[in-house]
Amino acid sequence: MMNRREALSSVALLLGGTILGSQAFLSGCKSTAGDAVAFTPEDIAFLNEVAETILPKTDTPGAKEANVGEFMTVIVKDCYKPEEAKVFMEGLSKLKGTSFMKASAEERTKMLTELDAEAKAFQEKKKPEELPHYFRMMKELTLWGFFTSEVGATKVLRYVAVPGKFEGCTEYKKGDKAWAT
Repeated sequence: MMNRREALSSVALLLGGTILGSQAFLSGCKSTAGDAVAFTPEDIAFLNEVAETILPKTDTPGAKEANVGEFMTVIVKDCYKPEEAKVFMEGLSKLKGTSFMKASAEERTKMLTELDAEAKAFQEKKKPEELPHYFRMMKELTLWGFFTSEVGATKVLRYVAVPGKFEGCTEYKKGDKAWAT
């Protein structure tokens, strides 16, 4: 049976290594950031709220239901390089210093939309050696954590535990879920 680390490594390979920190999976996810990074239960709860604002519960589960905050902490500690973890932690502190937790759902969405625009502008102007914006890290980890979770794969995506033969051409009908397997 494949463990979670092996599964995430496979997902990173399938995605072409496009997710930040995915290079760590290719080398077995051996980071030294874990020694210098410490998350509190409050940090995990805060990250769940940020993730829930990015992927809110609708007629399908939201990111909080998948406990994406816990996923983020594992990846940052176990897989990010120390300098990437530092950017993430500084961003977490900066975001926690705002009125995010006291804001309404609409205000939270507005705050994160502005942060997303800031991250996109930063990404367009950054030098190749510079690390990404912290919000980009949070957003990528939210999406990755949610869609690789049991909740995301089985309740949002189409999932077949033991798929049959490969069918390269399948008919898509508007409104169909994307495939998880």
